[in-house]
Order: sequence, then structure tokens, then C-alpha cells
Amino acid sequence: MEKLNLYTMPADEKTRLREQIVRMKNKDCDADFIAECVGLGKKSVQAILRAAKANNGKAVKAKKAGRTKDKGRLLNETQEKEIKQLLKDKTPEQFKMNFMLWTREAVVQLIKDKYGIELALQRASDYLKRWGMTCQRPSKQAYFQDNIKVKNFTETVYPTIKKRAKAEKAEIYWGDEVGVSNQEYYLRGFSPKGTTPVLKVESKQERINMISAINNNGVCRFKIYDQSMNQELFIEFMERLITDTKRKVFLIVDNLKVHHGKNVAKWLEENKSRIELFFIPPYSPELNPDEYLNHALKLQVHSGIRPRTKTDLEQKVKSTMENFTTEKIQNLFKHKKLNYLTAE
Repeated sequence: MEKLNLYTMPADEKTRLREQIVRMKNKDCDADFIAECVGLGKKSVQAILRAAKANNGKAVKAKKAGRTKDKGRLLNETQEKEIKQLLKDKTPEQFKMNFMLWTREAVVQLIKDKYGIELALQRASDYLKRWGMTCQRPSKQAYFQDNIKVKNFTETVYPTIKKRAKAEKAEIYWGDEVGVSNQEYYLRGFSPKGTTPVLKVESKQERINMISAINNNGVCRFKIYDQSMNQELFIEFMERLITDTKRKVFLIVDNLKVHHGKNVAKWLEENKSRIELFFIPPYSPELNPDEYLNHALKLQVHSGIRPRTKTDLEQKVKSTMENFTTEKIQNLFKHKKLNYLTAE
């Protein structure tokens, strides 16, 4: 019979084996018989029985093998907890460090500055992994974004709009403008090592613009245009939107100068029974679901066969928009940065 290896055996299993040996001894089984039955050497059995005798006849509970939790760590539990919290709440800039984000080098410097403890980069990696942190590409936030205004919009302004829309049986739409070029390509492709692949692009840049409005029911309205957005174009789009919508429209847009124009304000006053305009805080595009539609549009237009001419570009934008299903539009509202839309 193959002998058991006590060194690799889990602690709970080892404890059960010791208890079994003690029970067999209590039934007058000798060490040779016990060793043969359980698959251990006679000396191991005798050692377990001696330990049990010294423990008032009870099998000694096995301890978990390996070093203790804190053994070999340069940071103690309190220091680890503090550094982990700082990485979550602060940025390197706030400690006057020459880093934009928390890298391994930045973490090493923070620990050295704070505790005088020098870590190797690999040890820093071990700590970061233990803390559940991974290296990620950052999302971007405008430097001039006002967090107080953002919080007020998500927690007060939008819930009020939502409540009013329900009471007045209005539909909430989110609007935005976007420009699409025939040269905005960020592709990757396989090529022999050391040989950079070549992507031929048009020497003449073509660009078209689009304004759109979507709601959480998956409805999408859009208009493609050549010139820059102006008040007349914006009014025309809003006229089309309220014509296609049976109920009153609450349209939420960004703070483009055109949206605050005098002609727009006059038209809104004349049509206040059919449409109202609301604004997200400045420099906060992530709060607008229509921004995610624009992103999805560009990904589609800039993949596959490249549009060469302005006509090609317009056709591809139009085709892409028409192929956005109700479900795809609804899924845009499920982005984690839009959780405030469904908060009670």
C-alpha cells in the first residue's frame, strides 16, 4: 500500500486522520496494524499517539501549513489598508509626484515617502494583485468638469425632469451632434515582426455632420447635414422631432452655444406646449446616452471598407444609423456611467 504524505495533506484531512488513529488505538489496535490500515509509517503513527496522550487522549488538531499571513511582508496590515485606500481616493498629483496615474513605480515611491520602506517593482505587483487592483486604460474626464454640478444634475435635476415627464406624459429624449471623417482610423493588423503595416488613406479629408436624439425605449431620430450646426438647423431638427412624436418632448442636450441661441429660445417659447429643452452640466459628455451612440457610430463607420468619397461616407453613416436596432439603442442606456438614469 502506498504511504500517505502528511506534508502535502490539507490540515482538515490530516486532523481527521489523526482522530481515526486515536479511535483505532482506543479499540486496542496496535501501531503496526494501524499503520498498515491508514497508510502511514509506524513511526508516524507512534508520534501521533504520543501527541494525543499529551493532549488528554485527544487527537491534536493539525495547523494549516505554510507561513502566517503577515510573515515575509514588508508592510503591516495597517499600512496595507492605508495605502490601498489612498490609491482609491487620491491621485499621484495630490502627493506632488511626477505621475498621472498609479503605476507600480508611483506606488513604490508613495510607500517609500510615507513609510521609508523600499519595495522592488515585483513586490509592488504582488501587493497590487493582493489588493484586487489591475492595470487598466483610464476613462477620460474633462479637467474643468464641476463635480458639484454633476452631482446636482444626477441626484436632483434629472430626477425632477423624470418626475415631470411622468406627470405630464412627456417623452425624454437625449440629443447630440457629431462629426464623422473618412480619415479617423485606429486599426491594428498582423504583419511580420519589425515590418509596420501600411494603411492607405485619402489625401482629401471628407467630413459630414449628424444630429440625433434617442430615448430609453430604443427610438432614434437623426439628421445628416454638411454645414456647421446653427440655430436654424437645430430648430428644424426639433420641429421634425415633435412632428414624429405624439407626446410632449423633454429634450436634454449639452451646452453648445447654438442650443442657447436667441432664435432657439424664441422658437421654444412658441412651442412650449410641445417641447422643452434641458441641459447637462458643462464638460460632462458621459452623462448623455447619445454620446455612446456617436461612439458606436464611429466604430462602425471606421471599420470594414473605408468610405473614400463624401457620398460613400454619408451612405455608410446613414446605413449604420438605420441598422441600429431598438435593442441596441436600449443597451446604450445600460452603461455603468448612466446608472443614475434608473436610480430611484
